[in-house]
Amino acid sequence: MTAIDIDLYSDTQSKPTPDMRKAMAEAEVGDEQQGTDPTVTRLCEMTAELLGKKAAVFLPSGTMCNQISVAVHCRAGDEIIADRTAHIVNTEGGGLAVFAGAMSRVVDGNRGIYNGDQLRAAVRRARRHTPKPRMAVVEQTSNSAGGTVWPLEAVREVAAVAREKDLILHMDGARLLNAVVETGVSARDFAEPFDTLWLDLSKGLGCPIGAVLAGDEDFIEQAWQWKQRMGGAMRQAGIVAAAGVYALEHNVDRMGEDHENARYFAELLGNVPGIAVEDGVATNMVFFSVEGTDLTAEAFRDRLIDAAGIRIGANDLYRMRAVTHLDIKRADIERAAAAVRDLARSQLA
Repeated sequence: MTAIDIDLYSDTQSKPTPDMRKAMAEAEVGDEQQGTDPTVTRLCEMTAELLGKKAAVFLPSGTMCNQISVAVHCRAGDEIIADRTAHIVNTEGGGLAVFAGAMSRVVDGNRGIYNGDQLRAAVRRARRHTPKPRMAVVEQTSNSAGGTVWPLEAVREVAAVAREKDLILHMDGARLLNAVVETGVSARDFAEPFDTLWLDLSKGLGCPIGAVLAGDEDFIEQAWQWKQRMGGAMRQAGIVAAAGVYALEHNVDRMGEDHENARYFAELLGNVPGIAVEDGVATNMVFFSVEGTDLTAEAFRDRLIDAAGIRIGANDLYRMRAVTHLDIKRADIERAAAAVRDLARSQLA
């Protein structure tokens, strides 16, 4: 198997830095299940404060955050409304049906962002024959739609309709801090309208594992029972929580470099024959089509790995996704763009 030198598959491919590893090695630990791990406690308190919520719980993954939230908020047969591209609908193994017995109702937003009128239209009128609308989900940033940022005004518009329709409002905050860095809007302001939300540690923040789910005390108490039920309760979890503490203190502002590198990569690919870059690189993701090369995305990915040791994700039949992160430098961007160009040209020669 060819070694991968430059990995643009996802920001989940970032690795802990030496300083983060040092913080993990030196972390003070206890029993997280018993509430005696001081580093986990500190991470949860930091996140709750950052998001303006009363309490938080440390979990192994963002998917678990989403699924626990649905399990707490919904009963069997309830309906979750989200954009058609939403991770919670498409990429969590059907968890809505498995853990809560819930259904999804998707709306066709603009690059992952739907508006208040679309949410209102998606809320079914009360009838015994139909699912009960229970929860609306906002994904910040919108991953499959291109890493797009929900503007604060759009969040507030949807929140107003959610309140009008008596819906729980939940944020999938996998890349919330990318939105914060890009817009200058605080995490607390973005979070304010939401009943529950979570922050991923293992993407732009560069941690090896984990996410933190926040809400009011009653919600977090119920979330803890689901955490136990799903096998997500841990012991000396301070070792991994320390990475989150370090990341929140050191790795937030630097995500702006990832956004700049993504835009630079899109610029370099802009005139490559056979490559069509999607407009509007919003944060740290670049989507492009390789249909013009007569290769599928999977074939293009595999040949790029074999030829240059560079991995870019195959997102669809011809659509590819490159994601920048803290392990990707400007020179890596230039090398990756050159490899894409050379492969595309060789196909068209």
